[in-house]
Amino acid sequence: MAIGRNEGERLRVSLSSALQQCQRVVFVDSGSTDGSASLARSLGTLVVELDDAAPYTAARARNAGFAHAAVQFPDLDAVQFLDGDCELAEGWLERAAPVLESHPQVAAVFGRRREVHPERSIFAKICDLEWDGPKGEAAYFGGDVLLRTSVFREAGGFDASLIAGEEPELCVRIRRQGWKILRIDAEMTAHDVQIAHFAQWWKRSVRTGHAYAEGAWMHGLSPQRHWLRETISVCVWGALLPAFAAASLALAPAATLAIALCYPAFGLRIYMRARRGGMNTPDARLYAAACVIAKFPQAVGQIRFLLGRLARRPSRLIEYKPT
Repeated sequence: MAIGRNEGERLRVSLSSALQQCQRVVFVDSGSTDGSASLARSLGTLVVELDDAAPYTAARARNAGFAHAAVQFPDLDAVQFLDGDCELAEGWLERAAPVLESHPQVAAVFGRRREVHPERSIFAKICDLEWDGPKGEAAYFGGDVLLRTSVFREAGGFDASLIAGEEPELCVRIRRQGWKILRIDAEMTAHDVQIAHFAQWWKRSVRTGHAYAEGAWMHGLSPQRHWLRETISVCVWGALLPAFAAASLALAPAATLAIALCYPAFGLRIYMRARRGGMNTPDARLYAAACVIAKFPQAVGQIRFLLGRLARRPSRLIEYKPT
């Protein structure tokens, strides 16, 4: 089951890769203007076209696709969710499906998502590093995952109101019911993030901060402490410390300098953790620098969420890709 909006040629690649491994493929289109729905039909997939009666979100699209698949194919035991900018790796389902079948306590299986062109920009490289993680039991999965249909129904699907972070939020509810999530050592998807400029990466980081804040608002005080640590970290490094530094600049320059020096120390800690995890030196440096700098746009995203909550306004989609 794939979702997308104005993905262009990437959608053809994505759906073709799914059709090579799946007999039944559903594509959900969120208001595309580039002929995505027609392209999907020409390839032989079932198509669901969302109307604009409600805001377009990935969560809404996935729920609609699942509902359509459940009606068309009531015998489905599991669904492979796939983003329209991702190509399913050859042999992925042959690796993942037996794992799900042999582990009855596991709700979802996912593997390695890679950037298809990490050499095109440092921002694509950063994303490629972010996609990686240790194998074994995991807390969260992303947009590409093989998921039991019974678990999806039991959990109530994705929260369609979320503009980002809907997958980890669903994971909170899945794990709360006693299920496990497993990352296996296998290539899963090749992703094309198409971030070539700093402004795009900044917007993506703003969206991440918004997701952290909203996730912590919903489940931060639960036993799982969903994204509470991340939210506090963004608040401290992206907002409070810069505010203290600015306030003390005139009266206590030494304090401002001390605060400024905290950031290289923070980056060094991230770098050392990345190296211990097996990342090579250049990648660890880039990853650490990105983590530190991202705190500032993430803080913007958190403030955006809080202001929206205070004004009782629904969250609006934060798009960083050209559409």
